[in-house]
Parts: sequence; structure tokens; C-alpha cells
Amino acid sequence: MHRIIQFRKSTPQPPIERIVEPFDAFFHTESSRGILLIISAIVALIWANSPWQELYHGIWNLRLTFGLGDIALSKPLLLWINDGLMALFFFVVGLEIKREILVGELAELKKAMFPISAALGGMVVPALIYAGFNSGKIGSSGWGIPMATDIAFALGILSLLRNRASLGLKVFLTAVAIVDDLGAVVVIAVAYTSEIAREFIGLGMACWAALILCNRLGVRQPLIYALFGTLLWVLFLKSGVHATVAGVMAAVTIPVRTPINADEFLECGRTYLAEFERAGERGTNILTNAERHGSLQALEKACHVAEPPLQRLEHALHPWVAFGVMPVFALANAGVFLGGDISAVLLNPVTLGVGCGLILGKQIGIMLFAWAVVRMGLADFPKGVRWGQIYGASWLCGIGFTMSLFIGGLAFGQDPRLDAAKVGVLIASAFSAVIGWSILTKSTSSL
Repeated sequence: MHRIIQFRKSTPQPPIERIVEPFDAFFHTESSRGILLIISAIVALIWANSPWQELYHGIWNLRLTFGLGDIALSKPLLLWINDGLMALFFFVVGLEIKREILVGELAELKKAMFPISAALGGMVVPALIYAGFNSGKIGSSGWGIPMATDIAFALGILSLLRNRASLGLKVFLTAVAIVDDLGAVVVIAVAYTSEIAREFIGLGMACWAALILCNRLGVRQPLIYALFGTLLWVLFLKSGVHATVAGVMAAVTIPVRTPINADEFLECGRTYLAEFERAGERGTNILTNAERHGSLQALEKACHVAEPPLQRLEHALHPWVAFGVMPVFALANAGVFLGGDISAVLLNPVTLGVGCGLILGKQIGIMLFAWAVVRMGLADFPKGVRWGQIYGASWLCGIGFTMSLFIGGLAFGQDPRLDAAKVGVLIASAFSAVIGWSILTKSTSSL
């Protein structure tokens, strides 16, 4: 939770601030990410079923080429989004996973076992349900689709409860979604990888080793990690292993250590602020007061050094991913043509497997595995949370949306069954959101 400091201004508010202020307030609300995803999905569905549907598909099939000399990458825009922008999404996911393992809810084993077990149940049972509908059939490769949870959507729905949702419930849902994302990365790397080009894998691992070496040497410059990370992404793209895995691998190498501790930072900060105050005797204008300007620069450098690179990158990239990458991905992937025989699509084994996996599998798996580890004494039940709230959260985990659509694209590619999978994801996500919100509203109404 971050505090937003309001400064008393000596000058009138500029017109642009009055214009931007409502938008800024919107983007700082927890539910805004989910709202944007809903809008993007609705726009995609309307567009894909409108007279301009050819334009919709034409835009995403537009081929873009980037290169230097004889070295070039040429892909349709849809693949640049799914392989490129989503790698940035997985990079941020990797940063979140590393932070949670080191200092978050996954740092203590017995405390972490509850959300970890719940997440495992929420992946295993949906996959089994999907397999029950599609075992031995052409659509069997989509078993990973209902395993996913869209953390932005789920937390967005939970935020609608405002103060009635306890911190323990938010932490539980976040931890489950993060473990779920880690599971999705493993599934993508293992199950949805095409033929492997060993030479590119070798070069990619050498590049990853260089990133680890940078970490060990104490390199803190984001540009160095960006350059090696981009090279790692290109090499994995060429290797056959899905390029988004490179995002998580790069995130693991981002440093979390700082050269100074909290006490040293406080001492430096007080010294620079005292110097800033004393320099005011020679003029208050910062622009013309060299001493004050120097104190500000020194304080800024101290702040930069004191903040771990992992935390700084996560905070810097999170808005771009939440309000840029994910809505664009939803717009490009949620458009499914709903014409033709709707009943045949709804009764398609892929649609049924995805839908039942998300709606039934998530709640059954999460509740069963969570109850089992508490019953066996392997995990601590979260404080300030009740089983009814955990059940409501298990419904929210059935909102697969972004991650499910992404895995569906990997599983089916251009196969017509992808549309059936998309229908299952959209219906199940909407149903899970409504039911989950209703259950949590009732279970928190007495609090």
C-alpha cells in the first residue's frame, strides 16, 4: 500500500491537471484494471461480430518486420502481442513471484502452504475435468486452459467489496494467483513447446548466465538487464521454447539487494534535508540556489540506491502492463465470431471442458486441497478469514480470461477449436465473477 502525498501548491492548479485528475484517480483504483479488461473484451466481441470483422482480423494479421541488416524478425501483429508484449507481462509476473518468495506470503513455508496447496488444487482438478471431456479427442491438447487465473480480473472484482474484504483475503487471493501464474509458466515451458533448436537454447542459457553474473557483480543499471533480457527473449523465440518463459527467467536475475540499509538511508536523508534547509537562507528558488539543487540531487541518488532494482522495476512497469499490455492482448484475442450454430459451439467438448474446468474445477480443487493441508496440520489458516470467504475467492479464481486465452492460443493456434475454447473462457469467467462476487458480498456483509 502506497501513500499518495498531496502537496500544498503556491501557484494555481494548471488546466491540464484539472483535465488529467479524474483519469489519474481512475488508474489508481484497484478495480480499474478489471474494468479495462472487460471493456476490451466487449469491444473485441462486438467488433469481431460486426460488419467490420474483416478489418478486425486484418489488423491483427498485419505483418510487422524489425531487424538490422540481414537479421530480421517478421511476424503478424497478433504474434508480436502474444510473444512480445506478453513476455513483458511475464517479466512483471516473475518479479512478483521473486518478491513473494523472498519477503512476501510465500517466504514462510507453513504460512505459504495454504495458498500453494489451494493453487495446486485449482490447477490439477480443472485439468482433470477438461481431460474427462476431451481425453482421446483432437481437443485434448487444451488441458492447460482451465488451469489459469486472471489476477487482474480477480483482484478487481474483490476490490468492489472495498473495506469489507479483509487484508488476509486479499493476500490469499494474490498468493494463489501468483502460484497459479508460476504453474502456467511451467505448463507453457513443458507442454506447449514446439521442436527445440539446441543451439539457440545453449546461447539463451549463456545469456541467462550473463544476467546472473551481472546480479552477482552488483550491477544495478536497468539498461544492462534490458539489453541482455531482450537478447534472451530473441534467442528463446528462435529456440522453440515459448518466448514468454524468457520474461520470467530474466526477472529472476533482477537484484533485490541494496548498498545501504535503512539506518544509513535515514542518516543520509536527514543530512541532505538539513543542508537543503540551511541553503534556504540564500534564496528559496531551487532553480537559482545551487546548494539546494545539490542537496536535492544527493537525496534523489540516496533514494535510488536505497530502493532495490526489483521493486523499482515492478513499480515502473506495472502500470504499463496493467493498462497497456493486458487490454491490448484482450482486444486482440477475445474477438470470437458467434455466428453459426451456437448450440454446437456450447456443446463442443472443448467448450464444456474449459467451462466446467474453470467453474467447477477451480472451486472444488482449491477448497479440497486447502482443507486437506489445514486438516493435516501442514498449513496455517489465514487470520481474519473464514471458510465462506475462501469459497467465494475460489470462484473468483475461475476467472481465467487473459491467461486462459493465452494458453488457448498456444494449445490450438489457428485451429477452429480455439474459438470454442474462447467461448468457454469468456462464459466461465463472466459466470465465476458474478457468483464469486455474490458469495463474497454475503459472506462479508456481517463483518
